Amino acid sequence: MQSIAHTRYPAAVLLALLLGFATTASAAPSPPADEPYADAKRILADLQQVVTPDGVQALEQVRLGGIDQWISVRGADRDNPILLYLHGGPAQPMMPASWTFQRAWEDYFTVVQWDQRASGKTHLANDPAAVADTIHIERYVDDALELIALLRERFGKDRVVVMGHSWGTIIGMEVLLRRPEWLHVYVGLGQIISVKENETLGYDYALRRARAEDNREAVAELEALAPYPGSEPLHRDRIGTQRKWSIHYGGLSGYRSNADQYFAAQRLSPDYSEADRRAIHEGSMLTLDRIMAEWNAVDFRAVRKVGAPVVMFMGRHDYTTPSQQAADWVARVEAPGKDAVWFEHSAHLAPLEEPGRVLMALVDRVRPFAVAKGDGAPAR
Repeated sequence: MQSIAHTRYPAAVLLALLLGFATTASAAPSPPADEPYADAKRILADLQQVVTPDGVQALEQVRLGGIDQWISVRGADRDNPILLYLHGGPAQPMMPASWTFQRAWEDYFTVVQWDQRASGKTHLANDPAAVADTIHIERYVDDALELIALLRERFGKDRVVVMGHSWGTIIGMEVLLRRPEWLHVYVGLGQIISVKENETLGYDYALRRARAEDNREAVAELEALAPYPGSEPLHRDRIGTQRKWSIHYGGLSGYRSNADQYFAAQRLSPDYSEADRRAIHEGSMLTLDRIMAEWNAVDFRAVRKVGAPVVMFMGRHDYTTPSQQAADWVARVEAPGKDAVWFEHSAHLAPLEEPGRVLMALVDRVRPFAVAKGDGAPAR
């Protein structure tokens, strides 16, 4: 039986994997000389500079929901459609790993990465004691709507593209339901439809794989959870055990027993200091128990009609947020337009696992919704 010692993530990281304004161009700041990986960060910062005449590159704080929150805004042409990426977790920002895949997106979209409340750079910028009582799904959704309103005004856009990832799909779906007129299209990546169904599918997969491999340790730990998720509220220990084994069997990163590459990539981000990176764990700890009660109740299965187009990006091997529930939902929902894209060699982290195919899907199957509304020229 294969050892899994290297997959025992801290509880905060396991929960974080539940499921990631100036308009003038400005280069990312150079890291201090004593910063780990300083030379690599400087090289990446130079490679990623937006130098096109009509481009935009900004890394700054904006005021959302009464606190300062960090955003990165990058694109080769400010006339391109805006794509707002809602990261997973909660409190697992994608900004520090986005350098691995995002540069190509910026030829076709103005991409906004946002460190949400209690996440990464935003967590470091605020007093945790003042933020703790605001950790509610409703507040995150309101923050997102404030940010979209800011982006629409600043760039003179009627609509934006919203891409939710994992936890971010909960925020994104609420934005879709409340303000469809603000969206060209909603993209769900690692879409959560029902938390209960999500947990059931992930658990069944992990137990099935463990039994097939006669992994007695995994079988014992998973069977001890039964019935799972059951009627009792989910908590960090139960969900952490399920995630440990679904991750081990490739349900987070396809064909891998861990997601070490994702976490390692954060160390090289030109936009992140070591203090920013440490704040990811601290923010996860702040949100850990506060969000769980509301997380348990998330269920979009009753949503049968939406007011904006929807596209689902689905990893064939995703058992962190199992893709079948998204496939079933998008097949039956009534929308002005809809599409479903499978990534055959991805689990939960398709932008890192199949970056070329994700780019093509964005250009060929998402961007046309914006172009049809007169936002951005057809891709060439």
